[in-house]
Amino acid sequence: MDAHDPVLTIETSLDAFSAQEWNALAGAYPFMQHGFLSALHDTGCASSRTGWTPYFLALRQNDRLVGAMPLYVKAHSRGEYVFDYAWADAFARHGLAYYPKLLCAVPFTPVSGPRLLAHTHEYRVMLARGAIALARHHHIASLHILFTHAADVEALSQSGFMLREGVQFHWRNAGYADMDAFLATMSHDKRKKIKQDRRRVTDAGVSYAWLQGATLDEAALDFFYRCYAQTYYDHGNPPYLSRACFARWHAEMPDQLLLIMAYRDGAPIACALDVVADGVVYGRYWGTQSFISGLHFETCYMQSIAYCIARGLNAFEGGAQGEHKMARGLLPTPTWSAHWIADERFAEAIGDFLDRETEAIDAYIGELEQHTPFKKSTR
Repeated sequence: MDAHDPVLTIETSLDAFSAQEWNALAGAYPFMQHGFLSALHDTGCASSRTGWTPYFLALRQNDRLVGAMPLYVKAHSRGEYVFDYAWADAFARHGLAYYPKLLCAVPFTPVSGPRLLAHTHEYRVMLARGAIALARHHHIASLHILFTHAADVEALSQSGFMLREGVQFHWRNAGYADMDAFLATMSHDKRKKIKQDRRRVTDAGVSYAWLQGATLDEAALDFFYRCYAQTYYDHGNPPYLSRACFARWHAEMPDQLLLIMAYRDGAPIACALDVVADGVVYGRYWGTQSFISGLHFETCYMQSIAYCIARGLNAFEGGAQGEHKMARGLLPTPTWSAHWIADERFAEAIGDFLDRETEAIDAYIGELEQHTPFKKSTR
């Protein structure tokens, strides 16, 4: 090895990296930035106690960080949104341990973006192969890279990973002058339904405010967290994230958090928390303390779209799953994860499954694209 060749090391804490050097690799993508990840770890939301033991693969050349990859040894598959429970069950039925597994992801965050943090393809391949070497060294049965973007996919494929396709629903801004201009591009039936739903919310006395930066105060965050936690409890689960985690994000990235607040008679009744960065609004969390017909769609989707149009932003990503979002103008968009399985027998079986699943996903997306809510002339 030449003295100037890049060297891979493992760190057990983000404290081993300065925010400046880490963020130089993460770029504008907010969910991989040092402050966002540190908040998850320091508040205990993503920690060994919750089944997320963090490791960080670092690639350095002449003491300069040229690549990085957040990894987690996982004791379960919760909080990932790319579901592998059937794979774990298959391992168990054959008397083999699926867990612990090695995972590269943003905890609890199904948003596509860079996972192999490097500026060159060569360094991304080094990171991917280094992660496999780490899994082999510790006799870990599988390695998974979730919601990764195109540049990573190429490096991961070259490094021996199998690809898995998924689908989300995203809205794109075609330079709309205002909401009326956007709605005018939709079919008559869809436009009529949206206007009726929005009118119900308005007629119920609901008004909205977009809170960001200095206008997003602790009282608003307290209300948001009550709604967020209640949404989880209503589904029989405790919330993944603590109030302290949101407080850290508020401190680290105040201008990137957007809280859409719904009020009636001067009191807050519902809210949605988005993250805004690099021309994109990422829909993240929602909750309510009242039921009003149309309130969910208006708070979660239409207000975020209105914000994008008003600010001239490029896109709104509406979160995981949900073809019902198409009725509001969000269209199917492929997502990708990558998987490495140590056991060649299971790798072959899972590879065959992924080939068939990809065909089904492609057919599903093709079918959805035939039923867009837009007029034919605007597709």
